[in-house]
Amino acid sequence: MFEFDQYLGFLAFLTILTIGFWLMIFLITFVVPYWIGGSLIERLKEIKEEKKAKRAAKS
Repeated sequence: MFEFDQYLGFLAFLTILTIGFWLMIFLITFVVPYWIGGSLIERLKEIKEEKKAKRAAKS
């Protein structure tokens, strides 16, 4: 059915496919939401500081 080098190639393909699959799952479930959440928090802090600076300038 398979010769030994074809078997090793098939195993390498499955290994790379599996690593890629779990990497995408990790990125989608942890890294991307962490990145988006952090950027939103930083943007809210900037907006709050801008409002505070406007209030200080009016006084």
